[in-house]
Amino acid sequence: MKIKVINGPNLNMLGVRKTEIYGTESLESIRLELKALSHEKGVELDFFQSNHEGELIDEIQGCYRDVDGIIINPGALTHYSIAIRDAIEAVSVPTIEVHITNIFAREEFRHHSVISPVCKGTIAGVGTYGYQLALQGLLAMLKAL
Repeated sequence: MKIKVINGPNLNMLGVRKTEIYGTESLESIRLELKALSHEKGVELDFFQSNHEGELIDEIQGCYRDVDGIIINPGALTHYSIAIRDAIEAVSVPTIEVHITNIFAREEFRHHSVISPVCKGTIAGVGTYGYQLALQGLLAMLKAL
């Protein structure tokens, strides 16, 4: 089984940017934790991050017929990228959306996700642990298919 983890704009700055909101854990430490969990579960994991919408879309489209599931944290693109939404919908790969913070408890413009309607689930507000929950939930869903 192969899972792709895709991270959007500014997530490469985790541990540095707004630590009072996003915490001190880096994206690299999240990757290492997920790699350990995926190894334990016998799952191949590929990790990708970009600050560029087009690169994220290319990565999502590359998942077509190549991966079993996607975990995505689109960052701020969550709230307005119809192009990312359409890419997820087009590839028809089960996808879990992850947000480190509770987007519904933040600024009003963050309360809406255009991505959620094309995802199997959304995990928000449990910090970086949300990535592990997303992996476990996605694996449970895929085994049930």
